[in-house]
Amino acid sequence: MSKILGLDVGDATIGIAVSDTLGWTAQGITTIHRKNVKHDLYHLRKLIHEHHVKKVVVGIPFKMNGELDTQTKKILHFAALLRTTFHLPVITWDERLSTVAANKILDIGRMNKKKKAEIIDQVAATIILQGYLDSRNEKMVS
Repeated sequence: MSKILGLDVGDATIGIAVSDTLGWTAQGITTIHRKNVKHDLYHLRKLIHEHHVKKVVVGIPFKMNGELDTQTKKILHFAALLRTTFHLPVITWDERLSTVAANKILDIGRMNKKKKAEIIDQVAATIILQGYLDSRNEKMVS
Protein backbone atom coordinates (compact mmCIF):
# COMPACT_ATOMS: atom_id res chain seq x y z
CA MET A 1 0.00 0.00 0.00
CA SER A 2 1.06 3.58 -0.64
CA LYS A 3 1.93 6.15 1.98
CA ILE A 4 2.40 9.90 2.22
CA LEU A 5 5.69 11.49 3.25
CA GLY A 6 5.72 14.67 5.35
CA LEU A 7 8.72 17.01 5.36
CA ASP A 8 9.84 19.80 7.68
CA VAL A 9 12.56 21.42 5.57
CA GLY A 10 15.17 23.62 7.20
CA ASP A 11 18.61 24.86 6.20
CA ALA A 12 20.46 22.22 8.26
CA THR A 13 17.98 19.34 8.47
CA ILE A 14 14.86 17.80 6.95
CA GLY A 15 12.49 16.18 9.43
CA ILE A 16 10.65 13.20 7.94
CA ALA A 17 7.30 11.66 8.84
CA VAL A 18 5.29 8.99 7.04
CA SER A 19 1.60 8.12 7.08
CA ASP A 20 0.10 4.73 7.70
CA THR A 21 -1.22 2.96 4.58
CA LEU A 22 -4.77 4.18 5.22
CA GLY A 23 -3.66 7.80 5.48
CA TRP A 24 -5.02 8.36 8.98
CA THR A 25 -1.94 8.78 11.17
CA ALA A 26 1.54 10.25 10.82
CA GLN A 27 4.70 9.02 12.51
CA GLY A 28 8.15 10.62 12.59
CA ILE A 29 10.78 8.32 11.12
CA THR A 30 14.10 10.14 10.66
CA THR A 31 15.98 13.38 10.15
CA ILE A 32 18.20 14.05 7.16
CA HIS A 33 21.23 16.19 7.99
CA ARG A 34 21.61 18.34 4.90
CA LYS A 35 24.90 18.58 3.02
CA ASN A 36 23.82 19.45 -0.52
CA VAL A 37 20.83 18.95 -2.82
CA LYS A 38 22.22 15.74 -4.33
CA HIS A 39 22.61 14.26 -0.83
CA ASP A 40 19.08 15.35 0.15
CA LEU A 41 17.50 13.85 -2.98
CA TYR A 42 19.42 10.59 -2.60
CA HIS A 43 18.10 10.05 0.93
CA LEU A 44 14.58 11.16 0.03
CA ARG A 45 14.56 8.78 -2.96
CA LYS A 46 15.54 5.89 -0.67
CA LEU A 47 12.72 6.75 1.76
CA ILE A 48 10.17 7.18 -1.05
CA HIS A 49 10.98 3.70 -2.40
CA GLU A 50 11.29 2.04 1.01
CA HIS A 51 7.90 3.32 2.18
CA HIS A 52 6.07 3.11 -1.18
CA VAL A 53 5.27 6.82 -1.07
CA LYS A 54 2.64 8.15 -3.49
CA LYS A 55 2.59 11.79 -2.34
CA VAL A 56 4.79 14.26 -0.46
CA VAL A 57 3.62 17.04 1.87
CA VAL A 58 6.11 19.86 2.43
CA GLY A 59 5.60 22.30 5.29
CA ILE A 60 5.82 25.93 4.18
CA PRO A 61 6.79 28.48 6.87
CA PHE A 62 4.59 31.43 5.95
CA LYS A 63 5.03 34.53 8.09
CA MET A 64 2.18 35.13 10.53
CA ASN A 65 0.72 37.75 8.15
CA GLY A 66 0.83 35.22 5.29
CA GLU A 67 3.70 36.88 3.44
CA LEU A 68 6.60 35.00 1.87
CA ASP A 69 10.11 35.54 3.20
CA THR A 70 13.46 34.24 1.96
CA GLN A 71 13.13 30.91 3.80
CA THR A 72 9.61 30.38 2.46
CA LYS A 73 10.81 30.99 -1.10
CA LYS A 74 13.71 28.53 -0.66
CA ILE A 75 11.35 25.82 0.54
CA LEU A 76 8.85 26.48 -2.26
CA HIS A 77 11.75 26.08 -4.71
CA PHE A 78 12.76 22.80 -3.00
CA ALA A 79 9.15 21.55 -3.22
CA ALA A 80 9.15 22.30 -6.97
CA LEU A 81 12.44 20.39 -7.30
CA LEU A 82 10.90 17.38 -5.53
CA ARG A 83 7.91 17.49 -7.90
CA THR A 84 10.10 17.40 -11.01
CA THR A 85 12.66 14.94 -9.63
CA PHE A 86 10.31 12.29 -8.25
CA HIS A 87 7.26 12.82 -10.50
CA LEU A 88 4.97 12.64 -7.48
CA PRO A 89 2.31 15.04 -6.28
CA VAL A 90 3.92 17.48 -3.85
CA ILE A 91 1.49 19.33 -1.60
CA THR A 92 2.60 22.48 0.20
CA TRP A 93 1.12 22.83 3.67
CA ASP A 94 1.08 25.85 5.98
CA GLU A 95 3.42 24.92 8.82
CA ARG A 96 3.20 28.10 10.87
CA LEU A 97 3.87 27.28 14.51
CA SER A 98 4.60 23.58 13.87
CA THR A 99 8.05 23.90 15.47
CA VAL A 100 6.51 25.79 18.41
CA ALA A 101 4.00 22.95 18.84
CA ALA A 102 6.78 20.36 18.54
CA ASN A 103 8.79 22.14 21.25
CA LYS A 104 5.76 22.18 23.55
CA ILE A 105 5.17 18.46 23.01
CA LEU A 106 8.79 17.65 23.79
CA ASP A 107 8.81 19.98 26.82
CA ILE A 108 5.81 18.12 28.24
CA GLY A 109 7.81 14.91 27.88
CA ARG A 110 10.65 16.51 29.87
CA MET A 111 13.15 15.53 27.20
CA ASN A 112 16.77 16.61 27.62
CA LYS A 113 18.15 19.19 25.16
CA LYS A 114 20.35 16.75 23.23
CA LYS A 115 17.57 14.23 22.60
CA LYS A 116 15.13 17.06 21.85
CA ALA A 117 17.49 18.49 19.22
CA GLU A 118 17.74 15.05 17.59
CA ILE A 119 13.99 14.61 17.08
CA ILE A 120 12.45 18.11 16.96
CA ASP A 121 12.35 18.13 13.16
CA GLN A 122 10.71 14.68 13.03
CA VAL A 123 8.05 15.86 15.46
CA ALA A 124 7.46 19.01 13.39
CA ALA A 125 7.18 16.86 10.23
CA THR A 126 4.67 14.64 12.04
CA ILE A 127 2.58 17.69 13.02
CA ILE A 128 2.66 18.98 9.43
CA LEU A 129 1.67 15.63 7.93
CA GLN A 130 -1.00 14.94 10.56
CA GLY A 131 -2.54 18.36 9.86
CA TYR A 132 -2.73 17.53 6.16
CA LEU A 133 -4.17 14.05 6.84
CA ASP A 134 -6.79 15.40 9.25
CA SER A 135 -7.87 18.06 6.77
CA ARG A 136 -8.11 15.55 3.94
CA ASN A 137 -9.97 13.00 6.06
CA GLU A 138 -12.47 15.62 7.30
CA LYS A 139 -13.32 16.41 3.68
CA MET A 140 -13.83 12.70 2.92
CA VAL A 141 -16.17 12.26 5.91
CA SER A 142 -18.25 15.39 5.20
